[in-house]
Amino acid sequence: MPRVLLLLPATTYRAESFLEAARRLHLDVTVASEGVAPPTGPFPTEGLTLDFKDPEGSARTVVAVARHQPIDAVVGVDDTTAVVAAAISAALGLPHNSVAATAAARDKHQMRELLREHGVPVPRFVRFSLQEDPAAIAASVAFPCVLKPLALSSSCGVIRADNAAEFGDAFRRVATLLTRLGVASRHLLVEDFVPGAEVALEGLLTRGELRVLALFDKPDPLNGPFFEETIYVTPSRLPAGVQAEIASCASRAARALGLQEGPVHGELRVNERGVWVIEVAARSIGGRCARTLRFGADMSLEELILRHALRMDLPSLERERRPAGVMMLPIPRAGILSRVRGQTEALNVPGIEELAITAQPGEELVPLPEGTRYLGFLIARADSAEQVEASLREAHRRLEFEIRATPTGGADKEARPRIRAFSV
Repeated sequence: MPRVLLLLPATTYRAESFLEAARRLHLDVTVASEGVAPPTGPFPTEGLTLDFKDPEGSARTVVAVARHQPIDAVVGVDDTTAVVAAAISAALGLPHNSVAATAAARDKHQMRELLREHGVPVPRFVRFSLQEDPAAIAASVAFPCVLKPLALSSSCGVIRADNAAEFGDAFRRVATLLTRLGVASRHLLVEDFVPGAEVALEGLLTRGELRVLALFDKPDPLNGPFFEETIYVTPSRLPAGVQAEIASCASRAARALGLQEGPVHGELRVNERGVWVIEVAARSIGGRCARTLRFGADMSLEELILRHALRMDLPSLERERRPAGVMMLPIPRAGILSRVRGQTEALNVPGIEELAITAQPGEELVPLPEGTRYLGFLIARADSAEQVEASLREAHRRLEFEIRATPTGGADKEARPRIRAFSV
Protein backbone atom coordinates (compact mmCIF):
# COMPACT_ATOMS: atom_id res chain seq x y z
CA MET A 1 0.00 0.00 0.00
CA PRO A 2 1.18 3.59 -0.59
CA ARG A 3 2.53 5.34 2.49
CA VAL A 4 1.81 8.98 3.30
CA LEU A 5 3.65 11.09 5.83
CA LEU A 6 1.20 13.43 7.59
CA LEU A 7 2.69 16.45 9.35
CA LEU A 8 0.22 17.18 12.14
CA PRO A 9 0.74 19.96 14.70
CA ALA A 10 -0.52 19.06 18.14
CA THR A 11 -3.13 21.84 17.93
CA THR A 12 -4.70 20.93 14.58
CA TYR A 13 -8.40 20.14 14.38
CA ARG A 14 -7.88 18.13 11.20
CA ALA A 15 -6.02 15.02 12.35
CA GLU A 16 -9.19 12.94 12.54
CA SER A 17 -10.36 13.98 9.06
CA PHE A 18 -7.03 13.22 7.40
CA LEU A 19 -6.72 9.87 9.17
CA GLU A 20 -10.25 8.92 8.16
CA ALA A 21 -9.48 9.87 4.55
CA ALA A 22 -6.34 7.72 4.67
CA ARG A 23 -8.35 4.80 6.03
CA ARG A 24 -10.83 5.10 3.17
CA LEU A 25 -7.96 5.01 0.70
CA HIS A 26 -6.30 2.03 2.46
CA LEU A 27 -3.06 3.94 2.97
CA ASP A 28 -0.22 3.25 5.33
CA VAL A 29 0.29 6.35 7.47
CA THR A 30 3.21 7.81 9.36
CA VAL A 31 2.25 10.75 11.56
CA ALA A 32 4.96 13.30 12.27
CA SER A 33 4.54 15.62 15.24
CA GLU A 34 6.70 17.71 17.55
CA GLY A 35 7.31 15.40 20.47
CA VAL A 36 3.59 14.77 21.03
CA ALA A 37 2.09 11.30 20.75
CA PRO A 38 0.48 10.83 17.32
CA PRO A 39 -3.30 10.96 17.24
CA THR A 40 -5.14 7.70 17.77
CA GLY A 41 -7.55 6.65 15.03
CA PRO A 42 -9.58 3.77 13.65
CA PHE A 43 -6.45 2.09 12.29
CA PRO A 44 -2.82 1.94 13.44
CA THR A 45 -0.38 4.68 12.50
CA GLU A 46 3.34 4.98 13.05
CA GLY A 47 4.79 8.00 14.80
CA LEU A 48 7.79 10.19 14.03
CA THR A 49 9.07 13.19 15.96
CA LEU A 50 10.27 16.18 13.93
CA ASP A 51 11.20 19.78 14.69
CA PHE A 52 8.84 21.76 12.46
CA LYS A 53 10.96 24.86 13.03
CA ASP A 54 13.85 23.10 11.25
CA PRO A 55 12.71 22.07 7.75
CA GLU A 56 16.16 20.96 6.61
CA GLY A 57 16.76 18.89 9.74
CA SER A 58 13.29 17.35 9.39
CA ALA A 59 14.09 16.44 5.78
CA ARG A 60 17.31 14.67 6.82
CA THR A 61 15.44 12.67 9.45
CA VAL A 62 12.74 11.58 7.01
CA VAL A 63 15.25 10.67 4.29
CA ALA A 64 16.95 8.33 6.76
CA VAL A 65 13.62 6.74 7.68
CA ALA A 66 12.60 6.43 4.02
CA ARG A 67 15.65 4.25 3.27
CA HIS A 68 13.92 1.49 5.22
CA GLN A 69 10.31 2.54 4.82
CA PRO A 70 9.61 4.31 1.50
CA ILE A 71 7.30 7.33 1.61
CA ASP A 72 5.11 8.11 -1.39
CA ALA A 73 3.70 11.51 -0.38
CA VAL A 74 4.15 14.18 2.28
CA VAL A 75 1.23 16.36 3.39
CA GLY A 76 1.32 19.34 5.75
CA VAL A 77 -1.90 20.83 7.09
CA ASP A 78 -0.99 24.40 8.08
CA ASP A 79 1.41 27.20 7.13
CA THR A 80 4.34 25.89 9.19
CA THR A 81 4.06 22.25 8.15
CA ALA A 82 3.56 23.26 4.51
CA VAL A 83 7.14 24.59 4.51
CA VAL A 84 8.43 21.42 6.19
CA ALA A 85 6.48 19.25 3.71
CA ALA A 86 8.11 21.12 0.81
CA ALA A 87 11.59 20.53 2.22
CA ILE A 88 10.95 16.82 2.82
CA SER A 89 9.32 16.30 -0.58
CA ALA A 90 12.28 17.96 -2.31
CA ALA A 91 14.71 15.69 -0.46
CA LEU A 92 12.67 12.60 -1.43
CA GLY A 93 12.19 13.66 -5.04
CA LEU A 94 8.39 13.87 -4.74
CA PRO A 95 6.18 16.45 -6.52
CA HIS A 96 6.28 19.57 -4.41
CA ASN A 97 6.28 23.32 -4.09
CA SER A 98 9.72 24.83 -3.62
CA VAL A 99 10.64 25.73 -0.06
CA ALA A 100 11.16 29.33 -1.19
CA ALA A 101 7.66 29.59 -2.68
CA THR A 102 6.02 28.00 0.36
CA ALA A 103 7.94 30.23 2.75
CA ALA A 104 7.01 33.30 0.69
CA ALA A 105 3.33 32.40 0.98
CA ARG A 106 3.77 32.30 4.76
CA ASP A 107 5.47 35.70 5.07
CA LYS A 108 2.99 38.53 4.44
CA HIS A 109 5.66 41.03 3.44
CA GLN A 110 7.57 38.74 1.08
CA MET A 111 4.27 37.59 -0.42
CA ARG A 112 3.19 41.15 -1.19
CA GLU A 113 6.56 42.04 -2.68
CA LEU A 114 6.35 39.13 -5.12
CA LEU A 115 2.73 39.86 -5.99
CA ARG A 116 3.43 43.54 -6.63
CA GLU A 117 6.50 42.65 -8.70
CA HIS A 118 4.32 40.45 -10.95
CA GLY A 119 1.51 42.97 -11.30
CA VAL A 120 -0.99 41.21 -9.03
CA PRO A 121 -3.20 43.81 -7.27
CA VAL A 122 -2.32 44.16 -3.57
CA PRO A 123 -2.83 47.04 -1.13
CA ARG A 124 0.02 49.51 -0.76
CA PHE A 125 2.21 48.23 2.04
CA VAL A 126 5.30 49.03 4.10
CA ARG A 127 7.18 46.90 6.64
CA PHE A 128 8.30 48.55 9.87
CA SER A 129 10.40 47.45 12.81
CA LEU A 130 8.72 47.32 16.19
CA GLN A 131 11.70 49.26 17.49
CA GLU A 132 10.68 52.34 15.49
CA ASP A 133 8.68 55.26 16.86
CA PRO A 134 4.98 54.65 16.11
CA ALA A 135 4.30 58.41 15.97
CA ALA A 136 6.90 58.83 13.23
CA ILE A 137 5.49 55.86 11.31
CA ALA A 138 1.94 57.21 11.64
CA ALA A 139 3.07 60.47 10.04
CA SER A 140 4.24 58.56 6.95
CA VAL A 141 1.25 56.30 6.23
CA ALA A 142 -2.18 56.93 4.75
CA PHE A 143 -5.38 56.32 6.71
CA PRO A 144 -7.31 54.12 7.06
CA CYS A 145 -4.62 51.47 7.27
CA VAL A 146 -4.28 47.96 8.68
CA LEU A 147 -1.47 46.71 10.91
CA LYS A 148 -0.56 43.01 10.62
CA PRO A 149 2.03 40.65 12.08
CA LEU A 150 4.06 39.00 9.33
CA ALA A 151 3.27 35.35 10.06
CA LEU A 152 0.18 34.93 12.28
CA SER A 153 -3.15 33.69 10.92
CA SER A 154 -6.88 33.78 11.75
CA SER A 155 -6.77 37.61 11.94
CA CYS A 156 -4.71 37.42 15.12
CA GLY A 157 -3.06 40.79 15.70
CA VAL A 158 -4.75 42.44 12.70
CA ILE A 159 -6.04 45.92 13.59
CA ARG A 160 -7.38 48.82 11.54
CA ALA A 161 -6.36 52.37 12.41
CA ASP A 162 -8.15 55.48 11.13
CA ASN A 163 -5.86 58.13 12.61
CA ALA A 164 -2.51 58.61 14.32
CA ALA A 165 -3.82 58.02 17.83
CA GLU A 166 -5.42 54.71 16.85
CA PHE A 167 -2.24 53.78 15.01
CA GLY A 168 -0.12 54.25 18.12
CA ASP A 169 -2.49 52.17 20.24
CA ALA A 170 -2.61 49.39 17.63
CA PHE A 171 1.16 49.41 17.17
CA ARG A 172 1.79 48.93 20.88
CA ARG A 173 -0.93 46.30 21.11
CA VAL A 174 0.57 44.20 18.31
CA ALA A 175 4.06 44.54 19.78
CA THR A 176 2.83 43.31 23.16
CA LEU A 177 1.00 40.40 21.54
CA LEU A 178 4.06 39.23 19.59
CA THR A 179 6.16 39.34 22.76
CA ARG A 180 3.62 37.28 24.67
CA LEU A 181 3.31 34.70 21.91
CA GLY A 182 7.07 34.41 21.64
CA VAL A 183 7.07 35.37 17.95
CA ALA A 184 10.63 35.90 16.75
CA SER A 185 9.84 38.49 14.07
CA ARG A 186 10.04 42.04 15.37
CA HIS A 187 8.43 43.61 12.32
CA LEU A 188 4.89 44.35 11.27
CA LEU A 189 3.18 45.19 8.02
CA VAL A 190 1.17 48.37 7.50
CA GLU A 191 -1.04 48.40 4.40
CA ASP A 192 -3.92 50.41 2.99
CA PHE A 193 -7.36 49.26 4.08
CA VAL A 194 -9.17 47.82 1.06
CA PRO A 195 -12.97 48.21 1.29
CA GLY A 196 -15.35 45.80 -0.36
CA ALA A 197 -16.71 42.27 -0.16
CA GLU A 198 -14.30 39.57 0.97
CA VAL A 199 -14.24 35.99 -0.30
CA ALA A 200 -12.24 32.85 0.44
CA LEU A 201 -11.06 30.66 -2.40
CA GLU A 202 -10.17 26.99 -2.07
CA GLY A 203 -8.09 25.64 -4.93
CA LEU A 204 -5.79 22.84 -6.04
CA LEU A 205 -2.61 23.26 -8.07
CA THR A 206 -1.34 20.62 -10.47
CA ARG A 207 1.88 21.45 -12.32
CA GLY A 208 1.13 25.13 -11.82
CA GLU A 209 -2.47 25.03 -13.05
CA LEU A 210 -5.05 26.18 -10.50
CA ARG A 211 -8.42 24.50 -10.28
CA VAL A 212 -10.95 26.34 -8.09
CA LEU A 213 -12.65 23.86 -5.78
CA ALA A 214 -14.93 26.31 -3.96
CA LEU A 215 -15.51 30.03 -3.54
CA PHE A 216 -16.92 31.16 -0.20
CA ASP A 217 -18.79 34.40 0.40
CA LYS A 218 -18.25 36.12 3.76
CA PRO A 219 -21.61 37.82 4.31
CA ASP A 220 -20.56 39.64 7.50
CA PRO A 221 -18.70 42.87 6.65
CA LEU A 222 -15.03 42.84 7.65
CA ASN A 223 -14.30 46.54 8.10
CA GLY A 224 -12.45 46.51 11.43
CA PRO A 225 -11.16 47.64 13.77
CA PHE A 226 -10.66 43.87 14.19
CA PHE A 227 -11.30 41.27 11.51
CA GLU A 228 -13.01 38.35 13.19
CA GLU A 229 -14.31 35.98 10.54
CA THR A 230 -17.62 34.27 11.20
CA ILE A 231 -19.69 32.91 8.31
CA TYR A 232 -18.47 31.30 5.07
CA VAL A 233 -21.06 30.19 2.49
CA THR A 234 -20.51 28.39 -0.81
CA PRO A 235 -21.30 28.62 -3.67
CA SER A 236 -20.67 32.33 -3.97
CA ARG A 237 -23.58 34.61 -4.85
CA LEU A 238 -21.32 37.02 -6.74
CA PRO A 239 -21.93 37.41 -10.51
CA ALA A 240 -20.25 34.77 -12.67
CA GLY A 241 -18.01 37.39 -14.29
CA VAL A 242 -16.72 38.58 -10.92
CA GLN A 243 -16.07 35.00 -9.83
CA ALA A 244 -14.05 34.44 -12.99
CA GLU A 245 -11.97 37.55 -12.19
CA ILE A 246 -11.35 36.24 -8.67
CA ALA A 247 -10.20 32.86 -10.01
CA SER A 248 -7.91 34.53 -12.54
CA CYS A 249 -6.39 36.80 -9.88
CA ALA A 250 -5.79 33.85 -7.53
CA SER A 251 -4.13 31.88 -10.34
CA ARG A 252 -1.82 34.80 -11.15
CA ALA A 253 -0.97 35.14 -7.45
CA ALA A 254 -0.02 31.46 -7.16
CA ARG A 255 2.23 31.77 -10.21
CA ALA A 256 3.83 34.94 -8.86
CA LEU A 257 4.75 33.12 -5.65
CA GLY A 258 6.07 30.14 -7.57
CA LEU A 259 3.55 27.66 -6.20
CA GLN A 260 3.11 24.55 -8.34
CA GLU A 261 1.48 21.70 -6.42
CA GLY A 262 -1.18 21.04 -3.84
CA PRO A 263 -3.89 22.99 -2.04
CA VAL A 264 -4.16 26.77 -2.08
CA HIS A 265 -6.28 28.93 0.21
CA GLY A 266 -6.80 32.55 -0.81
CA GLU A 267 -8.44 35.58 0.78
CA LEU A 268 -9.44 38.28 -1.73
CA ARG A 269 -11.49 41.48 -1.74
CA VAL A 270 -13.69 42.84 -4.50
CA ASN A 271 -14.68 46.46 -5.04
CA GLU A 272 -15.33 48.90 -7.88
CA ARG A 273 -11.58 48.95 -8.65
CA GLY A 274 -11.38 45.21 -9.17
CA VAL A 275 -10.08 42.16 -7.27
CA TRP A 276 -7.36 42.51 -4.61
CA VAL A 277 -5.30 39.72 -3.06
CA ILE A 278 -5.17 39.84 0.73
CA GLU A 279 -3.59 36.46 1.41
CA VAL A 280 -2.52 33.34 -0.51
CA ALA A 281 -1.51 30.30 1.54
CA ALA A 282 0.07 27.05 0.36
CA ARG A 283 -2.37 24.96 2.36
CA SER A 284 -6.04 24.09 2.52
CA ILE A 285 -8.71 25.84 4.57
CA GLY A 286 -8.22 25.50 8.32
CA GLY A 287 -10.18 24.63 11.42
CA ARG A 288 -13.19 22.46 10.74
CA CYS A 289 -14.26 24.56 7.77
CA ALA A 290 -13.22 21.82 5.34
CA ARG A 291 -16.19 19.77 6.52
CA THR A 292 -18.43 22.01 4.38
CA LEU A 293 -16.82 20.60 1.23
CA ARG A 294 -17.74 17.33 -0.48
CA PHE A 295 -16.71 16.24 -3.94
CA GLY A 296 -17.85 13.53 -6.33
CA ALA A 297 -19.22 10.50 -4.47
CA ASP A 298 -19.00 12.02 -0.98
CA MET A 299 -15.24 12.63 -1.14
CA SER A 300 -13.87 14.92 1.56
CA LEU A 301 -11.36 17.69 0.92
CA GLU A 302 -8.78 15.70 2.89
CA GLU A 303 -9.27 12.65 0.68
CA LEU A 304 -8.95 14.82 -2.41
CA ILE A 305 -5.67 16.27 -1.09
CA LEU A 306 -4.27 12.80 -0.34
CA ARG A 307 -5.30 11.47 -3.75
CA HIS A 308 -3.64 14.43 -5.46
CA ALA A 309 -0.43 14.09 -3.43
CA LEU A 310 -0.21 10.38 -4.33
CA ARG A 311 -1.14 10.99 -7.98
CA MET A 312 -4.14 8.71 -7.58
CA ASP A 313 -7.24 9.00 -9.75
CA LEU A 314 -9.47 11.96 -8.89
CA PRO A 315 -13.03 10.81 -9.63
CA SER A 316 -14.35 14.37 -9.59
CA LEU A 317 -13.26 17.84 -8.52
CA GLU A 318 -16.82 19.12 -8.71
CA ARG A 319 -18.22 20.22 -5.38
CA GLU A 320 -21.61 18.85 -4.42
CA ARG A 321 -24.43 21.00 -5.79
CA ARG A 322 -26.07 21.69 -2.43
CA PRO A 323 -25.02 24.99 -0.80
CA ALA A 324 -23.09 24.67 2.45
CA GLY A 325 -21.56 26.93 5.04
CA VAL A 326 -19.67 27.19 8.28
CA MET A 327 -19.79 29.60 11.17
CA MET A 328 -16.69 30.06 13.28
CA LEU A 329 -18.20 30.82 16.65
CA PRO A 330 -16.76 34.11 17.90
CA ILE A 331 -15.63 34.72 21.46
CA PRO A 332 -17.97 37.41 22.83
CA ARG A 333 -15.73 38.51 25.72
CA ALA A 334 -12.65 37.55 27.69
CA GLY A 335 -12.95 35.20 30.63
CA ILE A 336 -13.18 31.55 31.64
CA LEU A 337 -15.69 29.35 29.82
CA SER A 338 -18.11 27.76 32.29
CA ARG A 339 -20.50 25.98 29.94
CA VAL A 340 -22.46 26.27 26.72
CA ARG A 341 -26.26 26.16 26.78
CA GLY A 342 -28.64 25.61 23.87
CA GLN A 343 -26.64 23.05 21.91
CA THR A 344 -29.62 20.76 21.35
CA GLU A 345 -31.75 23.72 20.30
CA ALA A 346 -29.06 24.86 17.84
CA LEU A 347 -28.78 21.39 16.30
CA ASN A 348 -32.56 21.34 15.82
CA VAL A 349 -32.44 24.31 13.43
CA PRO A 350 -33.27 23.05 9.92
CA GLY A 351 -30.13 22.75 7.83
CA ILE A 352 -27.69 22.45 10.73
CA GLU A 353 -25.79 19.18 10.50
CA GLU A 354 -22.94 19.67 12.94
CA LEU A 355 -22.01 21.67 16.02
CA ALA A 356 -18.53 21.31 17.47
CA ILE A 357 -17.65 23.27 20.62
CA THR A 358 -13.87 23.09 20.59
CA ALA A 359 -13.24 25.27 23.65
CA GLN A 360 -13.35 23.32 26.91
CA PRO A 361 -15.02 24.30 30.22
CA GLY A 362 -12.44 25.98 32.40
CA GLU A 363 -10.49 27.28 29.43
CA GLU A 364 -9.48 30.92 29.22
CA LEU A 365 -11.10 32.70 26.28
CA VAL A 366 -9.32 35.57 24.57
CA PRO A 367 -11.14 37.58 21.87
CA LEU A 368 -9.45 39.02 18.80
CA PRO A 369 -7.12 40.65 18.10
CA GLU A 370 -5.12 38.86 20.82
CA GLY A 371 -7.02 35.59 20.51
CA THR A 372 -5.76 32.70 18.41
CA ARG A 373 -8.85 30.51 18.12
CA TYR A 374 -12.65 30.32 18.07
CA LEU A 375 -15.20 28.77 20.43
CA GLY A 376 -16.20 26.17 17.87
CA PHE A 377 -17.87 25.57 14.52
CA LEU A 378 -21.37 25.24 13.09
CA ILE A 379 -21.86 23.43 9.76
CA ALA A 380 -25.02 23.78 7.65
CA ARG A 381 -26.42 22.62 4.31
CA ALA A 382 -29.62 23.75 2.63
CA ASP A 383 -31.26 24.30 -0.76
CA SER A 384 -29.94 27.85 -1.14
CA ALA A 385 -27.04 29.95 0.09
CA GLU A 386 -29.55 32.28 1.74
CA GLN A 387 -31.03 29.39 3.73
CA VAL A 388 -27.57 28.24 4.80
CA GLU A 389 -26.73 31.68 6.11
CA ALA A 390 -30.07 32.01 7.90
CA SER A 391 -29.66 28.59 9.54
CA LEU A 392 -26.20 29.42 10.83
CA ARG A 393 -27.38 32.73 12.29
CA GLU A 394 -30.42 31.16 13.97
CA ALA A 395 -28.39 28.30 15.44
CA HIS A 396 -25.84 30.76 16.81
CA ARG A 397 -28.66 32.84 18.31
CA ARG A 398 -29.81 29.79 20.29
CA LEU A 399 -26.40 29.22 21.88
CA GLU A 400 -25.60 30.81 25.23
CA PHE A 401 -22.01 30.96 26.44
CA GLU A 402 -21.52 31.29 30.18
CA ILE A 403 -18.20 33.07 30.69
CA ARG A 404 -16.96 34.12 34.10
CA ALA A 405 -14.34 36.73 34.79
CA THR A 406 -10.73 35.61 35.09
CA PRO A 407 -9.47 35.33 38.69
CA THR A 408 -7.52 38.56 38.29
CA GLY A 409 -10.40 40.31 36.53
CA GLY A 410 -8.10 40.90 33.56
CA ALA A 411 -9.29 42.97 30.62
CA ASP A 412 -9.18 41.87 26.99
CA LYS A 413 -5.89 43.64 26.36
CA GLU A 414 -4.14 42.06 29.30
CA ALA A 415 -5.37 38.48 29.01
CA ARG A 416 -2.59 36.11 28.00
CA PRO A 417 -3.54 34.25 24.82
CA ARG A 418 -3.31 30.49 24.71
CA ILE A 419 -0.96 29.47 21.93
CA ARG A 420 -3.38 27.09 20.25
CA ALA A 421 -3.90 28.56 16.85
CA PHE A 422 -5.37 27.36 13.57
CA SER A 423 -5.49 28.83 10.14
CA VAL A 424 -8.61 29.78 8.26
